[in-house]
Amino acid sequence: MPVPSSPNSEKLYARALQVMPGGNTRTTVYRAPHQIYAKRGAGCRITDVDGTVRIDALGNFTSLIHGYGNRHILEAATRQLEAGTCFGAPTESEIRLSEILCERLPSVEQLRYTNSGTEAVMNAIKAARAYTGRPKIAKCEGAYHGTYDPAETSQDASPATWGDIDRPGSVPTAKGTPQGVLDDVVVIPFNNTQVAEAILRASGNNLAAVLIDVMPNRAGLVPATPEFLAMLRRVTRELGALLILDEVITFRLGYNGAQGRFDIDPDITTLGKVIGGGFAIGAIGGRAEVMSVFDPSKGAPAVPHGGTFSANPVSMSAGIAAIEELTPAAFEKLEALGDRFDQGIRTCFTRNGIQGQVTGLGSLRRVHLTDAPLSDYRSTFAAADGATRVSALAKALFDEGVIIAGNGLLAFSTAMEEADVDEIIRGFDRVLLPFTR
Repeated sequence: MPVPSSPNSEKLYARALQVMPGGNTRTTVYRAPHQIYAKRGAGCRITDVDGTVRIDALGNFTSLIHGYGNRHILEAATRQLEAGTCFGAPTESEIRLSEILCERLPSVEQLRYTNSGTEAVMNAIKAARAYTGRPKIAKCEGAYHGTYDPAETSQDASPATWGDIDRPGSVPTAKGTPQGVLDDVVVIPFNNTQVAEAILRASGNNLAAVLIDVMPNRAGLVPATPEFLAMLRRVTRELGALLILDEVITFRLGYNGAQGRFDIDPDITTLGKVIGGGFAIGAIGGRAEVMSVFDPSKGAPAVPHGGTFSANPVSMSAGIAAIEELTPAAFEKLEALGDRFDQGIRTCFTRNGIQGQVTGLGSLRRVHLTDAPLSDYRSTFAAADGATRVSALAKALFDEGVIIAGNGLLAFSTAMEEADVDEIIRGFDRVLLPFTR
């Protein structure tokens, strides 16, 4: 299939270069020689400014679990737009969304809202430090938790910088990150129960919290083992530290989120993406005792927190509609779509003589062009040639009319049917041959 012509996108990119660094405001959507500009979304498809239609198997990086144009969400957002987009006052909608989320997440008794997952994680870390009076946080090597300095530490470490597995280094992601920030981040190896426990215990009374994603995308989208999660819960309690579960992405794994699926009981949960129905949102939730650090009703809180657009009623209303649409039946459908893709791609690999595999669960899947065992960030990184070829595969798929992430991530939506998944699989089948090893 020839590469679709994109003169209108090329013209827009030329304009963008004049007013944005590299013509770009989101590194994740940069594309050479120029970006492709979206014009309209409908169902699970995007039409660009040149009229090319592509099936969207990424959903704005996992946030659009219902695709584009969901009637229930559109009606809720439109009603609120007509009533007012934001106020310097609370609205009933933030109460209702909180009630729904607290009902689905037994570990969450109270919530506060932000405008992104990054902000949610940032405030969760601040809350843990305020509650415990301790400075350090621990996180897993290679895990992405947004762009807050401590949370992004070691998310893209390399063999030249990551150190020995028994003592991983705290590696900055952004140049200029202060050494003091790095010193307060304890890096542990994902799914390495014995080593991680030893590192955490060595931090002892300085550890405020452990930040964990049970299926970190950038670390391979490999699920955490039950033993690893049980150790984290046990050790944090013994040390008097908090367990922060980052569900910004993984809340879409089940009716009760990843914590229900993995049977884990965190002290703090961070949310975002799907809970906003396509609008900007983030949330921090947890036990009432922990969340009291934000409470302004008794004077200055331990952690002052605001935000001009935090809990804005458009995001709240759209979020309510989106979560109401996430019924048990919807999750069953998403699970089936993910499994259908998994089976179809495995067949594609065999037919094309490809050494590959699919990781993930439910509506989140990631394609790897390697058959080496994957358990953590380092094992995923070791398949560097495979990762390079996956990036090239994603670009080839884009030209074939299928959108996935550059690292092979796909996120299925309720707007999809089996025929759409089959179309995605056929796209892979058409472009896989050059990637045969």
